[in-house]
Amino acid sequence: MELLKKWLGHPEEIYNLLRFKMGGYRVVKPRIDPDSLGGGLRTCYRYLNQTSRSFAAVIQALDGELRHAVCIFYLVLRALDTIEDDMTISLDVKVPMLHEFHSYLYQPEWKYTESKEKDRQVLEDFPTISMEFRNLSKVYQDVISDVCHKMGVGMAEFLEKKVDSQLEWDTYCHYVAGLVGIGLSRLFSASELEDPIVGQDTELANSMGLFLQKTNIIRDYLEDQLEGREFWPREVWSRYAKKLSDFAKPENIDMAVKCLNELITNALHHVPDVLTYLSRLKNQSVFNFCAIPQVMAIATLAACYNNKQVFRGVVKIRKGQAVTLMMDATSIQAVKAIMYQYVEEIYQKIPSTDPSSNKTQQIIASIRAMSLPGSPMASRHHYSPIYLSCAMLLAALSWQYLTTLSKATEEYVQAGEN
Repeated sequence: MELLKKWLGHPEEIYNLLRFKMGGYRVVKPRIDPDSLGGGLRTCYRYLNQTSRSFAAVIQALDGELRHAVCIFYLVLRALDTIEDDMTISLDVKVPMLHEFHSYLYQPEWKYTESKEKDRQVLEDFPTISMEFRNLSKVYQDVISDVCHKMGVGMAEFLEKKVDSQLEWDTYCHYVAGLVGIGLSRLFSASELEDPIVGQDTELANSMGLFLQKTNIIRDYLEDQLEGREFWPREVWSRYAKKLSDFAKPENIDMAVKCLNELITNALHHVPDVLTYLSRLKNQSVFNFCAIPQVMAIATLAACYNNKQVFRGVVKIRKGQAVTLMMDATSIQAVKAIMYQYVEEIYQKIPSTDPSSNKTQQIIASIRAMSLPGSPMASRHHYSPIYLSCAMLLAALSWQYLTTLSKATEEYVQAGEN
């Protein structure tokens, strides 16, 4: 019955779940004819779907040859990330591998078969991925190789040092996510689907990556603690605790939430850059690709803000909420409306005694100023009484069916996936 109550409170999500399952998902994941692909590309798309269900959806919706370039870019970086994450590889082996990984793209036989990570198939069959990389136009190869080189060097730098200052937090996030945003932007421009400025403005592209990465780091506090990883900046958390792990103790929950709110406020400072970046995009498939993760991120931050559950378990947005965001985020006006909605949600939860309350209010005021123009914001969630009544009746009659439906759509809406 808890599931029924949850859906009754969000009837528009019932409609969108049904619409998504009945074909709406093709907005973000159109069907690709496997027979139109060579054997190597078919294998690469299989690996893509196995390693990231949510990214696979938006990548496969991209237009033309850009789709293949981004697919290969993702798999190359997934292979690099798998090496970084594999704690069974000694540092004297791992560091040179990270530094030299970009050169493996041009070595047809290179592969690594000793990884114990779940995504090890991208290393074991790296020859297939590198072959398809070399089949790409040189302009795409140059971007992917350059980003791969810079990311490998950055990852190696942070293997043996923790994130201390907020500047180092930004630097770490740049290496693992900002460079992805920069690389993708250069690919968009190289494809000529977007103007050159999109690939040239590295500051905005970097912010796109930092906003997503900081959201993941904030949300994944407990998971990272259990795995022995620490990515919250010491400069911030040391003002609230002696050790970062202390936040998981019930007696420290109030201080933990204050630290959480400060980091969320930090992440929100990237939203104006996100909106400026998205406003420049012209191609619909590129816009959807970029906008969907960003609106998922703002919804996740709104769910995490001032929420003790971050230190007790996993905070995720609802499946129906994720589907609604995926289907709504198709224009800059709609994205502004979504951003406005969720920063308002955060604003309503700001505790008057929170040390970061003034800074949180200030950045929200800036986001409001960028989001206010346009009517979609005012009408986005206005549904007629007849629709609401029908939706609630549908929920009451078919909540068992929707339980099964939400599981069936999970492969498309893993919104919390890194």
